[in-house]
Amino acid sequence: MISKKILIDNLKTLFYAFIIAIIIRSLLIQPFYIPSSSMEPTLLVGDRIFVSKFSYGFSKHSFPFSPPIINNRIFFTEPERGDVIVFKTPADNRTDYIKRLIGLPGDTIKFINSNLYLNNSEVLKSLISKKEKIYCGKSTIDVFSFEETLPNGKIYKSVYLKDFPYQNSDPFIVPENHYFFLGDNRDCSKDSRFLS
Repeated sequence: MISKKILIDNLKTLFYAFIIAIIIRSLLIQPFYIPSSSMEPTLLVGDRIFVSKFSYGFSKHSFPFSPPIINNRIFFTEPERGDVIVFKTPADNRTDYIKRLIGLPGDTIKFINSNLYLNNSEVLKSLISKKEKIYCGKSTIDVFSFEETLPNGKIYKSVYLKDFPYQNSDPFIVPENHYFFLGDNRDCSKDSRFLS
């Protein structure tokens, strides 16, 4: 039979471990699972990543269940164009998305003939491969692979559908206190072009 003292000691240990886990998850790092192909080839379906919780400061979403204990972001640091960021969708403020930051507040983003334009300047992209296949949901698609270079020098790989890629768009003007995100798998990503 377990003594009362051993039971209390075990409960204390579990309680302290729980508190430490919440502190680490809320303030330092949080694990995420990649459920979709929207960031291929950078992140693949099934990848598990650890995300820094303090890179851009803290908000109510830094804590489990997003309790309304913080109204604004504290210790805020401006993210840089090209960063891969996890954020809550504006639609329900609960679902986590992971995308690449393309537009900062005040920027204008537009697609012309499948080319990305940022503030009326085409984002430089160099063809890497014409023969890649990647996933889009459960389907496999043929894509062109490019290396894109943003104005701040950040370089990353993006892919565009060979047949019928996302061609043209109206200009997207990024409002104050907002950001514009794209998936690296440009034709298989629900991102700022479609989220409001």
